[in-house]
Formats: sequence, C-alpha cells, structure tokens
Amino acid sequence: MQHYGYAENKPALLKRLSRVEGQVRGVSKMVEEDKYCIDILTQVSAAKAALDKVALELLRDHARHCLSNDHVHSRGEGDKADELVIAIGRML
Repeated sequence: MQHYGYAENKPALLKRLSRVEGQVRGVSKMVEEDKYCIDILTQVSAAKAALDKVALELLRDHARHCLSNDHVHSRGEGDKADELVIAIGRML
C-alpha cells in the first residue's frame, strides 16, 4: 500500500473535512429556510476558508514528504517541484 505525505495527518484532515461537510450542509439548510443572503454568503466564505486550510495542510504534508530527499519517487527532482507549483496554482 502506498503512503502519501498526509498519512500521519490523516485523522486531523478527516476531522476538518467532516466539519466542512457540516458547514456546507448548514448552508444548504439556510437556503432551504430562506435565510438572509448576507448570512448565507458569510457561511459560504467560512466553508471556503476551512477548505483552504485543508488544502494548505495537504500542501505542507506533500512538501515535507514528497519533496524530501528521503522520499523515493520515480520522477526527477525538477518534476516534483513542478508538481508542487502546479498544485499551488490550482489553489490560486
């Protein structure tokens, strides 16, 4: 079984994702209940911020694990750096 950089942080990541899932369900409920637009937008912004934190944690874990000299990877060193830059670009 292949282990990714987030393996050690997996329980914390899953906990964060569960919270985000709850936030998104809450936004859906707010829409169903015809809540005030600004209040819904505030909650959408909070959910996006929480997902951004998950993404940053994954990037940190990737950088620590996959870009370390100890990690054996079939691609060259330059390719690993490119992969990280592409991942950051997706976030932006």
